[in-house]
Amino acid sequence: MAHNGPVGREQLHWVAVLAAGPAALLGGLTAARAWGLRRYDSPAVHLLLPARHQARSLPPGVLVHRTTRLPEEDVLHVGQPRRTMPARSLIDAAQWAATDEEARAIIAAGFQQRLVGGTDLHQVLDRLPRVRRGRLIRQTATDSAGGAHSLAELDFLGLVRRAGLPEPSRQTVRRDATGRRRYLDAYFDKWRVHVEIDGSQHLDPRTAWADMRRQNDLWIEGDRVLRFPAWALRNTPDDVVTQLRAALTAAGWPG
Repeated sequence: MAHNGPVGREQLHWVAVLAAGPAALLGGLTAARAWGLRRYDSPAVHLLLPARHQARSLPPGVLVHRTTRLPEEDVLHVGQPRRTMPARSLIDAAQWAATDEEARAIIAAGFQQRLVGGTDLHQVLDRLPRVRRGRLIRQTATDSAGGAHSLAELDFLGLVRRAGLPEPSRQTVRRDATGRRRYLDAYFDKWRVHVEIDGSQHLDPRTAWADMRRQNDLWIEGDRVLRFPAWALRNTPDDVVTQLRAALTAAGWPG
């Protein structure tokens, strides 16, 4: 409907797609946001166009990306405006990201927020052999599908591997004393060592108390529980490894 008020975000998407021509579609973070991705946004509208398509004059704030590979499986044709499917959207967002860290965070968020799962990204990557950051995206997708659903959890997993420690299970489900399902960030099953990675959300009193109750339940059952703030994984990784190694050794890990 026509109006003379300010242009909203969804309307700007329409303007960008219509201005670029019939071959254009929303891509990257713009498409991922349309699929429901939260906490990650871009001030620009990202469009994906076939490599040989000539773009028309575009409004400010529109970024055009080109591709030589756009299989039908990667395009949502019934949605309006047209956009890439979730897995392709996340892969494009990751390869267009400013840094590797941002790329990893976007992929992890896609799994954590249930936009994708299993081998969804691997199937798309198999169709796109020349993706920028392809190895990083594939490894991040593998770890995220295995249960590492945040950048801090991915950092912890990398730390464990570099230190030569046994690999934990991720997002293991346990039930607390009330029967509610709880998810453990990392759990070394054989030695009953549980690691919790605390992000900024753990500063909220209600979240902190929920974490304490879960931790108390685990201690009552006999598990060893270690907690590390996310910043410690990057700033004092040797301390994290030392404490984790000591806990595993005390629990019977032969080293």
